[in-house]
Amino acid sequence: MWLGEQITERGLGNGASLIIFFSIVERFWPGIISTLGFVKTQAVGPFSLVVLGIVMVGVVAGTIAVTMAARRVMIQIPQRTMSRGRQREAAKNFIPLRVNAAGVMPIIFASSVIVVPGAIASFSGNARAAQWAEYVSPGTWLYYVLSAILIVFFTYFYTSIIFNPVDISENLKKQGGFIPGVKPGGKTAEYIDHVVSRITFPGALFLTFIALLPVFIADMINVPFRFGGTSLLIVVGVALDTITQVNQHLLLRKYDGFMKKGRVRFRGRTTGGTY
Repeated sequence: MWLGEQITERGLGNGASLIIFFSIVERFWPGIISTLGFVKTQAVGPFSLVVLGIVMVGVVAGTIAVTMAARRVMIQIPQRTMSRGRQREAAKNFIPLRVNAAGVMPIIFASSVIVVPGAIASFSGNARAAQWAEYVSPGTWLYYVLSAILIVFFTYFYTSIIFNPVDISENLKKQGGFIPGVKPGGKTAEYIDHVVSRITFPGALFLTFIALLPVFIADMINVPFRFGGTSLLIVVGVALDTITQVNQHLLLRKYDGFMKKGRVRFRGRTTGGTY
């Protein structure tokens, strides 16, 4: 925790997230070496390995696209007279509503709930509980169905907790802004809530696919690593956030975190000498 705080204060990105990121990425090369060993022993065929590589590239690209995807709701801010005769110019902006606003939390919640029958069977020793735990064990059709239902439910549940359309509507009303074609106030909150409900469903389906992908790969191709799940979402999310912060630092010329003295000195030729 101390190291993560130091990275956050003195470096780039969130320190704790970066530590988790590298703890996941460092298992990549051992998994590749083990997979090549499986190919040499013919436990995994070369064709299956090529198909797995194509699927992995496609899933990573899709994860990046969905993580960055957002529905832009256009808003207009009219011209307004400020204090001392100053005027604020009219402007057009947008509210970005992310498709996957819940992140990895629905998968974590769903996986925590679905292991409850197994935990009860382990502690109680009841035969009925053990039989029910076998029904919802990974690889069974009931496990897939319950996981999908729980992930979709927790996606809507967590999105409703972290996203409040009423607050957004009130803030727009205070600033004098409005959504074209929608009345300010309650109608704006209803409209935003409707849009969020529509875009959350494909996000929930995407999270369901990512959560069940490691199980599908383990069943179809016997590889010594698990690809997908929360690890993939964490790696992609942390990488995108870090790249965004790097671009912001480069754009705003904030080099203090990279230089000891906090200033960048340039030396060159001009008509009057050096600068």
